[in-house]
Amino acid sequence: RVDDGVIKVSYDDYTKFENRFGHLYTNQPYSRYVLRLEYRITGEGISDAPHWAKLNSGVMIHTQSPLSMRVEQGFPVSMEFQFLAAEATAGSQTANAVTPGTNLVLNGKLLTDHIIDSKSKLYPLDEWVTAEVEVRGDEEVIHRINGVEVLGYQKPQLDPTDKDAQQLLASGAPLRLSFGHIALQAEGQPIWFRNIKIRQLD
Repeated sequence: RVDDGVIKVSYDDYTKFENRFGHLYTNQPYSRYVLRLEYRITGEGISDAPHWAKLNSGVMIHTQSPLSMRVEQGFPVSMEFQFLAAEATAGSQTANAVTPGTNLVLNGKLLTDHIIDSKSKLYPLDEWVTAEVEVRGDEEVIHRINGVEVLGYQKPQLDPTDKDAQQLLASGAPLRLSFGHIALQAEGQPIWFRNIKIRQLD
């Protein structure tokens, strides 16, 4: 819901989560841009959400169209700019890259890890944090937290070993990811988003 200009992911009326992951999509894809927003992880996650979802959310970039997702598919093929708060179970720093159905290149090496750690830290619950991601098509992606670069990687691409990525490749999608939707994440942890700005690059 939207409350006084803040997008709020809330589970107040849920009795069970039941793996109902959600993504709030932009209505158009983007290729070369800077996305800046503030996020605030707050409250308690719903009790039956996965253990790794505690104090965990994010924004997905170069995201496949929702029209191309399987009904039972939990997460879109994309790269996630992950947001974690202190005492999260999924990592020791915010702004990691998570790769559902994708791979990326770091320091000249193709990485197939699901999580690539940033150089950031964890911020307290209920603190507003400024996150910025600079995306340059299929060339480079840079993560920044509170104005400081904490991760950079190159050549985002589909993972040919992933079932959902295989479907995209079979339908004619190129291996390298040069564009996609942007999607705010909801995976069982309350989180607020505000001051969301997109600047397209030449």
